[in-house]
Amino acid sequence: MAGTGGPEWTIREDAGVAVLLALYLRQAIGVRSPDELPHLRGVPARTGPERDDETQSRLERQWREYWAMTVEPQAHPSPVPLELVDDFETMIALPAQGAADLRAAIVPHARASLAYARAENERYSSDSGGRPGVSYRAYASAIAEHERRVGRRAHSFELNVQVLPLTQRGVWWIGSLTVAVTDGLRGDVVAFDAAIHPIIAELA
Repeated sequence: MAGTGGPEWTIREDAGVAVLLALYLRQAIGVRSPDELPHLRGVPARTGPERDDETQSRLERQWREYWAMTVEPQAHPSPVPLELVDDFETMIALPAQGAADLRAAIVPHARASLAYARAENERYSSDSGGRPGVSYRAYASAIAEHERRVGRRAHSFELNVQVLPLTQRGVWWIGSLTVAVTDGLRGDVVAFDAAIHPIIAELA
């Protein structure tokens, strides 16, 4: 959002059920990538027999493709038709070919992962709903500071922010236009402003 006739910026903030679900499953099935992104709080790690390297590599690849489609679906369309995964209602659709390992690995975790993702999404909605206008002001302040530093209006840009219950405090790029931020950091006005400024500067 910006002044009439000038550059426009759009920032969408959420704790998306689909993103939370994907990250829960990442831990539950023992996928490592993306290596730099911390784990979610309160999600059990995988237990069970070790996989051979080939099986693990195949599972990691299939999960990365699912993750990309989840975070930025328009930028990562599936080359083959998608099929809903049993027990996940309409929340997960995987490629009809090339995702068999991932499909088999995630089904046993359907009930727990859905419950977790929905509970965290509701918690985010409850927390942010109690602070009307705060979300807009946090980003507007960072953009205004960026404009002061560079001496020009911010370029038009889009940014998606996923506010997640991660075990480490910080901000991470998870897509070309999407970042993940720890919920605790998002709730700290001063720290969040400092953390989001480099992201704004990169885009604007």
